[in-house]
Amino acid sequence: MRILGIGDYLDLGDLYLHLLRAGHEVRVYVADPQAHDIMAGLVDRVPDWRDELDWIREVGEEGVIVCETAHHGALQDDLRRSGFQVIGGCGFGDRLECDREFGQRIMREAGLDVVGTRVFTRIDEALNHIRRMPRRYVLKFDDANDVVCSTYVGRAADGSDVAALLATRAARRATQRILLTHHVEGVEVGVGGYFNGQHFLEPGCLDWEHKGLFPGGIGELTGEMGTLVTYRGAETLFDRTLARFAPQLREAGYVGYINLNLIVNEDGLWPLEFTCRFGYPGFAILAALQPDGWADILRRVADPGSRDFATASGYAVGVVVSVPPFPYPDGYERLGKGLPIAFSSMQPEDEDHFHLAEVAQRAGDLVCAGQIGYAMVVTGTGAEARTAQAAAYARVQRVIIPQMRYRNDIGTAFIERDEDRLRLWGLLPAGR
Repeated sequence: MRILGIGDYLDLGDLYLHLLRAGHEVRVYVADPQAHDIMAGLVDRVPDWRDELDWIREVGEEGVIVCETAHHGALQDDLRRSGFQVIGGCGFGDRLECDREFGQRIMREAGLDVVGTRVFTRIDEALNHIRRMPRRYVLKFDDANDVVCSTYVGRAADGSDVAALLATRAARRATQRILLTHHVEGVEVGVGGYFNGQHFLEPGCLDWEHKGLFPGGIGELTGEMGTLVTYRGAETLFDRTLARFAPQLREAGYVGYINLNLIVNEDGLWPLEFTCRFGYPGFAILAALQPDGWADILRRVADPGSRDFATASGYAVGVVVSVPPFPYPDGYERLGKGLPIAFSSMQPEDEDHFHLAEVAQRAGDLVCAGQIGYAMVVTGTGAEARTAQAAAYARVQRVIIPQMRYRNDIGTAFIERDEDRLRLWGLLPAGR
């Protein structure tokens, strides 16, 4: 196959590496100049994706364009109209993910109960709302440039901590979109699947993300510090949630992976937001349960007649390994960039479980590169979540990076509490 990747930060670098190892041709376009050193020496980067379209067209159905972002939807739609096979999302998918009001309207139209959310463009309006309706809130700023407290899960029952945070932001914010969402107790779970333009490929997957920087969910919310995933037992949640959106995705021409994040409890299912692209690091963790590899997945997703794909039973756990000052870019040049990466006691079966991220190869050695110190994802699999967790952390011990950090509890909440609750509520098969 020939694969052309289009993105901002080379988020799918590990996917491209696995395709290259399998003998496929890969070229990638990286829009952000500060990310140009990611995968240097490992993956070929091109200066303009437009110049590579003939290269893709030459091989017909063996050529695939992969889009990494949720803001290239209109481009993907145009490329599909021009006859290219494009995997990633579409314009409708971009809006589902990035316009939360629109996404929640689509959820309601599909018959799902939606957590109460209000959107404001002025901080004083949001503060007045909290005063009128005190309760526990989740605060989100729709501002990709704000890396500090862009999402905050309030703890005060009257919303006073969210109000205080808003007040401190007032001095440096003028008009922006502020989202206040009612906090709902329960188990956070994601339901995902590959959509081929006509159907969801079977099976769907379930995932349990860990977003807090420190064990126990303490600290700021990162993109993700690790995840537990499985392709088994998803039928009930999948049928009641993500499967309902197949008609809209079909009409929009969506082709790619999509995930719906929700809170579940004894009162029901409460969808929160869509991810309309490959998830990071979700794609790498799912790879541990996809025995036929990424070329097979891409072919099946690009084929509107395909219905299923091979998956392994059991669970996979993925652990994000980072270096300072992750998750922030400030100070990375001084604190983490250029640190050497090595491995000890490597076994032949380990290679596919170390998923490189912000790294480069210099003089034959791996070093930390990129912008924030997101070095790699390490995975382990097992028949049960506990054995998958143990396998992942055994491999983490083989990673040698000065000042490396990671959470040591990925999957623990599920093992100790949430699996039993999901079974009790009828959302996982009994006796699983």
